[in-house]
Amino acid sequence: MSDTKQILSPCFKSIVDQDRLSIVICDLEHTIIYMNPAAIKDYHKYGGAALIGKSLLNCHNADSNTKIHQIINWFAADSSHNIVYTSYNEKKLKDVYVIALRDEDGTLIGYYEKHEYRTPETMKTYDLW
Repeated sequence: MSDTKQILSPCFKSIVDQDRLSIVICDLEHTIIYMNPAAIKDYHKYGGAALIGKSLLNCHNADSNTKIHQIINWFAADSSHNIVYTSYNEKKLKDVYVIALRDEDGTLIGYYEKHEYRTPETMKTYDLW
């Protein structure tokens, strides 16, 4: 089992790092503990990688911070509460979600923000050449 955990950790990091969309991971104190390369690029004008270790709450206004606290309280209330749709950006055709992070026992350990675009894929299928 410990060999599996040693393999899974770099695998999970690679999954997040290879995602083309921004992923910002926070602990329960709202500290940004990880940003994938897409998020570092997308948030470059706000500091990019320098945001790691800083509070996510400093990146949002008071209304957004209230909503973030409400989401975390909702996640903590029940282990089946795991995803919240927070916004849609019509100009960018983008949906934004906040998703709970839980340990093996289902205990809330953090959360992340995930962006998904509604634009059709332009990559050719199975374009290996």
